[in-house]
Amino acid sequence: MEHFFATCPRGLESVLADELKALEAADVQAADGGTAFRGPYALCRRVNLESRIASRVLWRVGHCSYRSENDIFNAAKKIRWAQWFGPKQTIRVDTAAIKSPLQSIDFVTLRVKDAVCDVLRDTEGLRPDVDTRAPDVRIHVFLTRDDAVFYLDTSGDALFKRGWRTAAGEAPLRENLAAGILKLAGWTPEQALLDPMCGSGTFLVEAALMARNRAPGIGRNFGFEKLRNHDAVAWSALRDQVATRENKSIKTDIYGYDRSGDAIAIATRNVTSLGLESQIELKQCSFEDSKPPVAAGLLITNPPYGVRMEELDDLADWYPKVGDVLKQRYAGWTAFILTGDLRMAKLIGLKPSRRTPLFNGALECRLFRFEMVAGFMRKDAPPKD
Repeated sequence: MEHFFATCPRGLESVLADELKALEAADVQAADGGTAFRGPYALCRRVNLESRIASRVLWRVGHCSYRSENDIFNAAKKIRWAQWFGPKQTIRVDTAAIKSPLQSIDFVTLRVKDAVCDVLRDTEGLRPDVDTRAPDVRIHVFLTRDDAVFYLDTSGDALFKRGWRTAAGEAPLRENLAAGILKLAGWTPEQALLDPMCGSGTFLVEAALMARNRAPGIGRNFGFEKLRNHDAVAWSALRDQVATRENKSIKTDIYGYDRSGDAIAIATRNVTSLGLESQIELKQCSFEDSKPPVAAGLLITNPPYGVRMEELDDLADWYPKVGDVLKQRYAGWTAFILTGDLRMAKLIGLKPSRRTPLFNGALECRLFRFEMVAGFMRKDAPPKD
């Protein structure tokens, strides 16, 4: 049994843990920023291919206790790197730390890189080149106060890069965060789904692909394919097996609105490139003018949030209008709103039934849930008996 760690957007660790259990991972343990698990090496191929939530799948190949950078260097030199890659492949080393007593994380990165290069020079006569932009092999080092763990990155490019996005609007939501929010919201293909500020269509596409049971990684390559232990026959068989599960004929009620014609054009290109036109209906429409497409469903959206002062002032005036539209038109719907503007819950004029902390990259966000039922859950409404 091998040891792995799957990283994910912070706040989605429990959702990722549930997904890994469904993929038959053992000893699943959620931690800050990801989830540890165990299984045969073949499991990492399956998780890379099928996980909607993970950002990367890291394979633990060594660990040590340390008191200095030299301890980490010596431990890295004992690892048989040549069994996984050779000197003609480019490498990148990344180091992360929590409560490490060492003064320079960059120096640790340099020492591990030197150790890997020394091992390959000693075994095969050449040192590999470093490529920080598009390396063949990524090595991750994670430091706690007393221990160092060495990982090989089996994913390559981050897993939110599904390969379906033909075009993106400004600051698109990452695909795995969108998929995780759909899971947190409890959306199922039997429910209507509306994103009234859909941008490039990330929520819509992820929902449609989830409904189809299409593996999120089916259209891309992975880092493990460049490792020397890669079993191309087993990998091809797994891809074929997973591909047969996709149900392209499923019908869904998924709707996307946006006030921007450019955004709708981008979303249309993304939807068309995947052949999802029969599942997703798009329309140019501002939220203020919107109406629910059906009587009940889930509204999930990531509205714009400003950075400059004038943008923040405009949003402060706009949020009450959002609350008014929800109260007046969306009774029977449940709304989930992801925002990095933590003032929104106070200004929107609705009482959230749940607030979930999430991170969109480094930006702290909240996912607010609003139950749009009779009485509209106004903040000043009297409590029910």
